[in-house]
Amino acid sequence: MVHAFSRPRSVPGPQVVAPGADHARPGRRPLGARDPRTRTALVTGASSGIGAAVARRLGDEDGWRLVLTGRDPARLRQIADDTSATAFAADLTLPGADRQLADFTLAAAGPVDLLVAGAGVGWAGEFLDMPPHTIDEVLDINVLATLRLVRLLLPGMVAAGSGRVVLIGSLAGSVAVRDEAVYSAAKAAIGAFADSLRYELRGTGVGVTHVVPGVVDTPFFERRGAPYRRSRPRPVPPERVADAVRTAVVRGRDEVYVPSWLRLPCRVRGAAPGLYRRLAARFG
Repeated sequence: MVHAFSRPRSVPGPQVVAPGADHARPGRRPLGARDPRTRTALVTGASSGIGAAVARRLGDEDGWRLVLTGRDPARLRQIADDTSATAFAADLTLPGADRQLADFTLAAAGPVDLLVAGAGVGWAGEFLDMPPHTIDEVLDINVLATLRLVRLLLPGMVAAGSGRVVLIGSLAGSVAVRDEAVYSAAKAAIGAFADSLRYELRGTGVGVTHVVPGVVDTPFFERRGAPYRRSRPRPVPPERVADAVRTAVVRGRDEVYVPSWLRLPCRVRGAAPGLYRRLAARFG
């Protein structure tokens, strides 16, 4: 079941449209019906890429009520059908979208036990060539929309004394990448937010996981305006990241790199930043 939340084409500027339900498919659990043995997971960016892979991974397991959100209603409908999830198509950068998504999730599936913040967008090219509106878009989607949604859902987790927030970062945020200055900055902000929030939540029963993928084989590179041309690191399938998310949730891990060897360049940068920068400048 997909519920729409989008900007009407006929109305300029940011607008919010209340969700309208389509008809439930045969065999689908009615909206609002809850099984007390299951937990609720909300996955953002679920219409493609890592978010879609995480949705499918969680959907393969018993014990999860899934609510999915993304900006493409058609693709989101397909993922929801594949995972028996409830979906809410939304552009979380629009004013009030985060609140409507949070309220919808609570009404449809109950309090959120797991938030996987997988929504993200990039842009490739020199910073001097980057359109100002694209700077806003990259920061809005990767940082502000995520922080606002976490702020809405976190009080319920703290009150319950349990829950986990999974933030999908990027290697670009850990080491910085040439020609991706704003995207690197946005993902660095997510990493710092994860660390800081984890310190605040110590003793509450709520965990924070920062997942740091390298290059992932998704439509991300097509949408950022430039293909991936580096020989290393090689792209990994999004399902590998989804497996890492699932493992991190089960084992309560704070930080996960995908693939795991990506910890090495991060450690080199931390231990010898001058050397790392010289190597990065030379080899990209």
